[in-house]
Amino acid sequence: MPHYDVVIVGAGHGGAQAAIALRQAKFDGTIAVIGAEPELPYERPPLSKDYLAGDKTFDRILIRPAAFWQERGVEMLLGHEVTALDPAAHTVTTAAGETIGYRHLIWAAGGHARRISCAGNDLIGVHTVRTRADADRMMNELAHVTQAVVIGGGYIGLEAAAVLAKFDKRVVLLEALPRVLARVAGEPLSRFYEAEHRAHGVDIRLGVAVDSILGDGTKVTGVRLADGEIVPAQMVIVGIGIVPAVAPLLAAGAVGGNGVMVDEQCRTTLLDVFAIGDCALHANKFADGADIRLESVQNANDQANVVAKTITGQPAAYHAIPWFWSNQYDLKLQTVGLSTGHDAAILRGDPATRSFSLIYLKQGRVIALDCVNAIKDYVQGRKLVEQGAQIDPARLADATVSLKEFVAA
Repeated sequence: MPHYDVVIVGAGHGGAQAAIALRQAKFDGTIAVIGAEPELPYERPPLSKDYLAGDKTFDRILIRPAAFWQERGVEMLLGHEVTALDPAAHTVTTAAGETIGYRHLIWAAGGHARRISCAGNDLIGVHTVRTRADADRMMNELAHVTQAVVIGGGYIGLEAAAVLAKFDKRVVLLEALPRVLARVAGEPLSRFYEAEHRAHGVDIRLGVAVDSILGDGTKVTGVRLADGEIVPAQMVIVGIGIVPAVAPLLAAGAVGGNGVMVDEQCRTTLLDVFAIGDCALHANKFADGADIRLESVQNANDQANVVAKTITGQPAAYHAIPWFWSNQYDLKLQTVGLSTGHDAAILRGDPATRSFSLIYLKQGRVIALDCVNAIKDYVQGRKLVEQGAQIDPARLADATVSLKEFVAA
């Protein structure tokens, strides 16, 4: 049975960064990264943006080239899914039945794209966007697509719609809630993005439910809505979130549910088992201490760095400020902080100029900013979120005043 000092399950951003950070911390033990996909670690955000659009080739989204891992003695066990672990024996088992031993285990398996549960969800032409294989299948079909339906008005759905519109496809985006981005952003931002997509020809339908996906027995031909309307389509993209990949951990006795619970050092309740990234449920001070999962590259990387320091005996705790980004058309959205639970949203600048910010307050404190083509606000607003600054809303709304003037010394 092969045995490693550190086994990392998951070859995404978190898993790759954990291996990188361990070597940077002068860890000289053996490291193995077990990845379910056959590819070396690669960047995920471009899948629904630059890669899908054909603006970047796959080699340009690799996190590091093959030689990097070889030179640092990081063994890549790719194309193997871990299906079980035995915390007492310090072993994991793959779907193929291979058992691998570890001293420390870092679980960075992320999650699986949530599939829509209605009839027809398994037809050819129905896609999620989570892996390179997902994006490749879509790219291979695009030439034969004139009409596409996107289900879900979150960032993945909107980014995919933007790429399809760029390819001159007729796109209908279906969102069950009254506005896009309803779970993560204030109404002014939602309405701005709805208008932008409509200006690019995307037909956004709000407050609609999907009854079923229709096909000819093999391929998708359309989507039937709850009211009976049929929307024709040769491609359907489902962007309705992820299911955290933690079943083996929970089966082994780890505390969790919607993710696996970790402490400030990203330790699970299992001995010598850490968890990081999309699947790690943690108390977050920027969410007033609530237990949350953060689905972002930043979170995966920051937690990976904490685990690497902890394993190498350096003091570390995860308290990083959350940040995110989304590219759609020529718009760059940068978000810092978590707007969940805000009780006021201050519009700073004019959306008509396509450069503005939305500043979220909770009990008078700045808790988050959404900045559209407004890099200065994003950079300077970060400090306001870190400080929980309390500022007169009228002054925050005045775009002629730099946000750095409100930063406490």
